[in-house]
Amino acid sequence: MKFKIITIFPQIFDSYLNEGILKRAQTKKIIKISTHNLRNWTHDKHKSVDDTPYGGGAGMLMKIEPLYVALKDIKKTSAKIPAAKKKVILLSASGQAWSQTLAKKYSRLEEIIFICGRYEGVDARIKNFIDEEISVGDYVLTGGELPALIIIDSITRLLPGVLGNDTSAQDESHSQPGLLEYPQYTKPEIFKVKNKQYIVPAVLLSGNHKKIKDWQKKNQRLTSRAGCREAAIVKQ
Repeated sequence: MKFKIITIFPQIFDSYLNEGILKRAQTKKIIKISTHNLRNWTHDKHKSVDDTPYGGGAGMLMKIEPLYVALKDIKKTSAKIPAAKKKVILLSASGQAWSQTLAKKYSRLEEIIFICGRYEGVDARIKNFIDEEISVGDYVLTGGELPALIIIDSITRLLPGVLGNDTSAQDESHSQPGLLEYPQYTKPEIFKVKNKQYIVPAVLLSGNHKKIKDWQKKNQRLTSRAGCREAAIVKQ
């Protein structure tokens, strides 16, 4: 799968993309990630990518011309990929909320091109040349680079061969809409702090796989977007 990122700060991605699971996924050629500096598609000596908004207002907007030309050139390299297998995404606070459901849907694509906005946003005419507008939450960031990383990470870990165990993604939080993973524990069995002991639930040490599965199922939690409430199905 190919991820192509249009940004004015390509070096932002270097550290995160070259560590851990994402690095291994690239080494194994499961994914390919490329960054494209938008300033390479400008023609003035200052390599300007932004300008003042018509009608006034604070801040600057990213210009339509370099973005359009960049998209046109980058798309040439994937002309053979069917339209249904690729998307152009604008990262925007006003976009559709990103979710695990969308991550699964997008994991079936062959290519995603990200447009990372900056400043006050992007000239609205860009919407004529994209497929989706995506937000990673109800808050505002300084740019689209972090959202692009979030989306790449959440999609990549769903691709076959990326995780050490492909079943790891089956029982985790949000593997089913609105459902959070059960609590998990590791050694030591008893963790002591001053005069207090924190003990692993006995059922997990029992060796009884049916009882363990029942306990795990009962201790999964439901999420509620309204008010960000979480309700435990059964308490420990």
